[in-house]
Amino acid sequence: MTLTLSVLICLGLSVGPRTCVQAGTIPKPTLWAEPASVIARGKPVTLWCQGPLETEEYRLDKEGLPWAWERQNPLEPGAKAKFHILSTVYDSAGRYRCYYETPAGWSEPSDPLELVATGVSRKPSLLIPQGSVVARGGSLTLQCRSDVGYDRFVLYKEGGHDLVQGSGQQPQAGLSQANFTLSPVSRSYGGQYRCYGAHNLSPRWSAPSDPLDILIAGLIPDRPSLSVQPGPTVASGENVTLLCQSWRQIDTFFLTKEGAAHPPLCLKSKYQFYKYQAEFSMSPVTSAQGGTYRCYSAIRSYPYLLSSPSYPLELVVSGPSGDPSLSPTGSTPTPAGPEDQPLTPTGLDPQSGLGRHLGVVTGVSVAFVLLLFLLLFLLLRHRHQSKHRTSAHFYRPAGAAGPEPKDQVLQKRASPVADTQEEILNAAVKDTQPEDGVELDTRAAASEVPRDVTYAQLNSLTLRREATEPPPSQEREPPAEPSIYAPLAIH
Repeated sequence: MTLTLSVLICLGLSVGPRTCVQAGTIPKPTLWAEPASVIARGKPVTLWCQGPLETEEYRLDKEGLPWAWERQNPLEPGAKAKFHILSTVYDSAGRYRCYYETPAGWSEPSDPLELVATGVSRKPSLLIPQGSVVARGGSLTLQCRSDVGYDRFVLYKEGGHDLVQGSGQQPQAGLSQANFTLSPVSRSYGGQYRCYGAHNLSPRWSAPSDPLDILIAGLIPDRPSLSVQPGPTVASGENVTLLCQSWRQIDTFFLTKEGAAHPPLCLKSKYQFYKYQAEFSMSPVTSAQGGTYRCYSAIRSYPYLLSSPSYPLELVVSGPSGDPSLSPTGSTPTPAGPEDQPLTPTGLDPQSGLGRHLGVVTGVSVAFVLLLFLLLFLLLRHRHQSKHRTSAHFYRPAGAAGPEPKDQVLQKRASPVADTQEEILNAAVKDTQPEDGVELDTRAAASEVPRDVTYAQLNSLTLRREATEPPPSQEREPPAEPSIYAPLAIH
């Protein structure tokens, strides 16, 4: 009985090339999309179907339609067909399969390919609570959330073909989210990720989230050094520079802050002083930027793989006064030699910590001493001028030692007779054209003045005094008493 059944099966296979038994033995083709199966709405996409060389025709079916989506003859050479979709819209999004036909019959269907149109609704947010830098072998959780009530979320890696889907949860009203855990982390997890939101099993997804890079640390044989200028303890508002350096040929440096959810800072390296380095500036620094920092190095050929982290550096940002009593609690790498000290992490640097405040105190002391010397000089000069004015010899009729200084406006009166002299001078000023009688009266009054009378010097801006020689008739007659002739004129 068994022998008879085997013979019948063999005869059937050889006689009927298009029987049901024969149809199930033709291998299935391969179906893929270019540039990807997840396409922004309105963008073109190409579906490729490939079978054996003896293929005569290809057929593309879309799930849900009773007829074939499209038929194509194989291209020469290559034995594959191209199905071009000019614009990915709502009708073209869905699940596809392809077949090929040979002289032996139609093949099995290919594995399904889901063509997704994105941008239908608002984009979600992709977060990494513990930071985007993770050590090899560790665990990483990505969180996709939105204020739209999506039923599911999809995690997509740029350049990958696998889509990780997660059911949407509602931690609170009006919010939906899904967590994606990657563990243990290996080098293959490094790359750029996005997430999407969708309703049920619809091939129409939301717009993609902003890209997020996942960096795997500990895979580049290097450990850079991290230092700070002017010091690890600074006042709010100062300019701070973090310097990351490496002896190896490095293309990029990354700076991370412990506990920060935002992506790390990234700068291209510069070769200087026989080292590769990058300067991360914080200008001006705020109290929110205080914390523990580390830096990593990377090379261009593996942009998502990082070195081991530098030793941690704690930056303490005090208030506006800059309290010098605060000091970093984290460890700071100690450079090996003078060439390793372009910046001073700790110590009495004139521009850092306690050294900076000592410099301020020294400057204030020097300024105070200079000010004291200046005041002493001004005081001595003032006393010298006062003494000079007191000891100056006024112009006297007889036995005068010297003239009075020109800036002397008023003098001390030696006796009440000076009042009489002042009245006589005022009378002379009132008459702009004095007669001889007036002058004689003035001289007569002046002759009555005792020898020790002190005369007032008139202001040079108001009156002008001229030395007038006595008339020729009086040159031979010496006066009974010395006198001064001061004809005055008003200008």
